Amino acid sequence: MSAWAPRSPERLAAWRRLGVLAERAEQAPEGDRFVRFSARLGPLLVDYSRQRIDESVRQALIALAEESGLDAAIRDLFAGEKVNNTEGRSAEHATLRLPKDACPAPVLQARERFLDIAEAVRVGRRRGFSGRPFETVLHIGIGGSHLGPELCMQALGGTDAPEVRFLANVDGAAASRMLAGLDPATTLVVVVSKSFTTLETLRNAQTVRSWFLERTCDSAALAKHFLAVTANVQACADFGLPPENRLPMWDWVGGRFSLWTAAGLPVAISLGRDGFEELLAGAHLVDEHSRQAPLDENLPLLLALLQVWNTNFGGAATHAVLAYDHRLRRLPEFLQQLEMESNGKSVRRDGEPTGAHTSPVVWGGEETNGQHAFHQLLHQGTRAFSADLIASIRPSHHLADHHHRLLANCLAQGKAMDEGRAGENAHRRVAGGHPTTTLLLDELTPHALGALLALYEHKAFCLGALWQVNPFDQFGVELGKSLAEPIHDELSRGVASTQDPTTAGLLAAIRSKR
Repeated sequence: MSAWAPRSPERLAAWRRLGVLAERAEQAPEGDRFVRFSARLGPLLVDYSRQRIDESVRQALIALAEESGLDAAIRDLFAGEKVNNTEGRSAEHATLRLPKDACPAPVLQARERFLDIAEAVRVGRRRGFSGRPFETVLHIGIGGSHLGPELCMQALGGTDAPEVRFLANVDGAAASRMLAGLDPATTLVVVVSKSFTTLETLRNAQTVRSWFLERTCDSAALAKHFLAVTANVQACADFGLPPENRLPMWDWVGGRFSLWTAAGLPVAISLGRDGFEELLAGAHLVDEHSRQAPLDENLPLLLALLQVWNTNFGGAATHAVLAYDHRLRRLPEFLQQLEMESNGKSVRRDGEPTGAHTSPVVWGGEETNGQHAFHQLLHQGTRAFSADLIASIRPSHHLADHHHRLLANCLAQGKAMDEGRAGENAHRRVAGGHPTTTLLLDELTPHALGALLALYEHKAFCLGALWQVNPFDQFGVELGKSLAEPIHDELSRGVASTQDPTTAGLLAAIRSKR
């Protein structure tokens, strides 16, 4: 039974205190801000000295965490309580990252099995129906079941393993492009869907299955070329896959946390067993920190509190993720799903409307490209925002001046957003005063990336607890899906529309051009 008693945040004394602090005249910055407002966690340095806080604000934020019951919420998460209260489920993705000597037997057995498969594919022991090794892995999923694996592949993927391609969008152009040039005899297909009913994933999987059968004319060969990561045994069997081709997914693992399951198979194929275990170890390091650290030293919680300060008291409706590392170009999109699907809610855990704004719009881009696209608005626009700037200290290449310029731009942008530029010419003036956090990885390794992703995962959980929303459901996503089905039926059958006037008009316009 959970010991966590939900509290409406806007009624807390600390929330009211923060409102008072937000209205006061800004104090002069302290000279030792970097020392006092930065911290290291394993391979990560988190610098929040350019946030618009002082010690009194920091203490009020910690008081908010205490009054909100964050210590109990974190205990409940790690104790396997049903923190996903609307669906009656726990959220035990941290269990997937436990070391071997602490991991529950079913989870460890499943991990060892998919790592064995990954290693066999990687070195060419596991082969297709023709006896040839796999040259391409086609990963079919959508949302969390593909964003995490694709991010890791772009960040860490090796060159001596099979090529990995990702198919997510139900757009036929995406399927055609991913299948172009593939040889079914050397292609391994991994279908990831917990329910095995996700529309986009199932449609793409059926298309790829047909492509495979049309070219091989051998249904028995499916078992050598298709794997499924799912909790739906029957649907997997109906698709034509035997039990040994199914890798488990548990109901206590949400899609946006599925990277750590067999959904990460392509990552394990690319990195090898040791590399994937390092990814898990980096995440576990942050799990332990989040579980054990006092509230005033808990870095995921501090990042969440800063987001509350900026969103609810600083008017920042958007949060930019600025990745100063080409290999992390997928990170903004990954965090869009993690944070907005988790906390984009208007109803509290108890079913009452929220009395405060929840998740900001998370967006961003690959830097320094973004500096020549949207940074003009950041520096001289009229909107309030907050930002994370993320970079690696040591690069993976030997182009030293390239990396020095990249890091120089990262640090300069944080400085410009903070300090701005004064001057008599109004057109050149930059207001500054925008809050940023800089996260530096010692080096982009599997261990460091695992730590970075877990840091953001725990931040999202803490934000849900502070705003009193359930960060583990996504009922809003279901509405559009349910509305699409009858529209699809009308498009497919060509019957008269029973839709609202606008939808009916659009359907008629589509039919007139077919």
